[in-house]
Amino acid sequence: MKNEKILILLRRDNKMKEFFKKIGRGIVKGAIYIYCKIIYRMKVVGKENIPKKGPIIICGNHKSFLDPPVIEVTCGRYTRFLAKEELTKHLFLKFLGKVFDAILVKKDSKEVTAIKESLKTLKNGDCLALFPEGTRNGLAKGEDVKDGAAFFALRSGSKVIPCGIKGGERGNWKVTVTYGKPLDFSEYKGAKDKETLDKVTKEIMDNIISLTK
Repeated sequence: MKNEKILILLRRDNKMKEFFKKIGRGIVKGAIYIYCKIIYRMKVVGKENIPKKGPIIICGNHKSFLDPPVIEVTCGRYTRFLAKEELTKHLFLKFLGKVFDAILVKKDSKEVTAIKESLKTLKNGDCLALFPEGTRNGLAKGEDVKDGAAFFALRSGSKVIPCGIKGGERGNWKVTVTYGKPLDFSEYKGAKDKETLDKVTKEIMDNIISLTK
């Protein structure tokens, strides 16, 4: 009987923590949205392309530290980002990672824990977000596009929402976030061969680039 009471109290405590965490997330998202609206005159296009329910993977181009929070506050979904572990070295970014439940990945490592947590997020019907470039301005630096998005799409059967982010740099402060139509790769579900992963990755990246023009 005593153990049952303890379990009930623990469940209540967890629910309260989750409740206040949601409130905190909402406040932070609201503050970031207002900031981006005022400072960057942020404009959102194609939000109707984002399904309101069900697992999806949002993939965007990566130009600056602004990109993750911009997607977070405009997509209208509970979203978890895949982020490099180095994020925790910057206090503000560490704070955002905590608030937005970021999934941390060690540098140059296909960490099993991060992969499992990402697949769990999709299995729960939530939204996973990542940048195929793998790093800021990856394409401009000549970096190879990562196949993580393709892997998760084919493993989970989730649709991919391409996202193009324009502006936010010197000479062009106005930010425009454009969401494209969902990409369905269900015909390749379960495929693991490099050829298929490369094909899906290219299609995702081509769609992202088209939305930045």
